[in-house]
Amino acid sequence: MTRTITIGYSPCPNDTFIFYGLVHNKVKAPGLAFQEQLEDVETLNHLARKEVLDVTKISYHAFGHLRDRYVLLRSGGALGRGCGPLIVARPGTHLADLGKGDLAIPGELTTAYLLLRMYQPSIRNIVVMPFDRIMDAVAQGRVAAGLIIHESRFTYPQYGLEMLLDLGEWWERYSGLPIPLGGILGKRTLGAATLLGIEQAIRDSLVYARMNRAEVLDYCREHSQEMDAGVMQNHIDLYVNDLSLDLGEQGTAAVRRLIAEAESRGIFPPSSQELFVDR
Repeated sequence: MTRTITIGYSPCPNDTFIFYGLVHNKVKAPGLAFQEQLEDVETLNHLARKEVLDVTKISYHAFGHLRDRYVLLRSGGALGRGCGPLIVARPGTHLADLGKGDLAIPGELTTAYLLLRMYQPSIRNIVVMPFDRIMDAVAQGRVAAGLIIHESRFTYPQYGLEMLLDLGEWWERYSGLPIPLGGILGKRTLGAATLLGIEQAIRDSLVYARMNRAEVLDYCREHSQEMDAGVMQNHIDLYVNDLSLDLGEQGTAAVRRLIAEAESRGIFPPSSQELFVDR
């Protein structure tokens, strides 16, 4: 008997690249079928809080509040170096000016906002808006600065903006570890055997994508809307790496450190649950 697993991920090229093989039956997942739902990551964060999806992409910020119900898989996530969120503003703005006007963020459960809270705990002047509207809001002067993620990292100069701070770079200096941005969660009630099967299927899906790049990129383009082809490729190259295949020791250490740092600051409630599915 085949069991249908609902799985959520974003339309961003890194996710569609990774999950193409899984949802198009290009890889084997014995006894399982997958029904995908594509949403922006902040929507996925909130869906996870309602336990809507069996498996989902998640911001690590959101995961800190979901550890009793969900467990992390070791494949399919976004974690690396030189890929963190940026704070950008119009020319003439300085980092010391952040408290003087509104700061747009892409969601209160995003890892970007978690890093901002860790960097500057006193920050309060935030405005939440979709990630793809932040740069225009900053350029038009509707907000003083913006916390940007995803492909905005490549395109903010086109809006006449300057970078004030690279929060990923700050984390790397502070911790000596890569920055965990988004992971893949599965409901604990699925059981370890099923979760490990899904973890392996996601890993196989990424291997398939690397071996059939042209085919998979057509799917990525379907969901990347107006994204320039070069930006789409840069996005995949930056956010999909060997740590997406398997977190390994360095990746798991980075995740554990991020969760522990946030918990020690009172951002996350304490939890005794193991973070990762048992192998």
